[in-house]
Amino acid sequence: MSDMILSPSEKTPAIHCLVIVGHIEGHTELSGGTKTTKYEHVLPALASLEQSQEVEGLLVLINTAGGDVEAGLAIAEIIAGMKTPTASLVLGGGHSIGVPIAVAAKRSFIAPSAAMTLHPVRINGSVIGAPETYQYLSKMQDRVLSFVTGHSHITDAEYRRLMNIGGGNAGETGSILGSREAVACGLIDEVGTLSDALAYLMDTAKKKD
Repeated sequence: MSDMILSPSEKTPAIHCLVIVGHIEGHTELSGGTKTTKYEHVLPALASLEQSQEVEGLLVLINTAGGDVEAGLAIAEIIAGMKTPTASLVLGGGHSIGVPIAVAAKRSFIAPSAAMTLHPVRINGSVIGAPETYQYLSKMQDRVLSFVTGHSHITDAEYRRLMNIGGGNAGETGSILGSREAVACGLIDEVGTLSDALAYLMDTAKKKD
């Protein structure tokens, strides 16, 4: 799940790496063949990092298709609340609930070949009591929107427009943004690489000294 990037000298800040991959698992455990990120492992690890005297920066590497909304928001909230310098880097994909996690860091990067998917909150399976379900999904969507717009430069109106575009991915509602599109709309701070994200963290850590 995460590893320490050891400092080669006393002058180089120690950066911790957290990897968000596969499906973000919530309260229901997924099958053994599914690659998952377990929020109950991530949250205490981040809390420990925040208290560490050795860690001077957190790098979040993201390649996820999405997953449980509440678990994803929980991870995003704890990252956003850290005083430790944080940077995120979307590699491959930062889709669905991976979006809030990406923007939670103090500086967000996306690799040139990466993409991000914005779409309305949805559930699978049969639903009984549709009006109540729609209300629940609407409130959950508002939570996601509020977080993303509060931690990035994209506006509420633009986010809603992008997530409600029809006929996109396999005919579903939503938008798939390439790296430059994600930056242009204000969702992500900049297109960059691993070296860019590490350079930001090391520079920020050194300024704190």
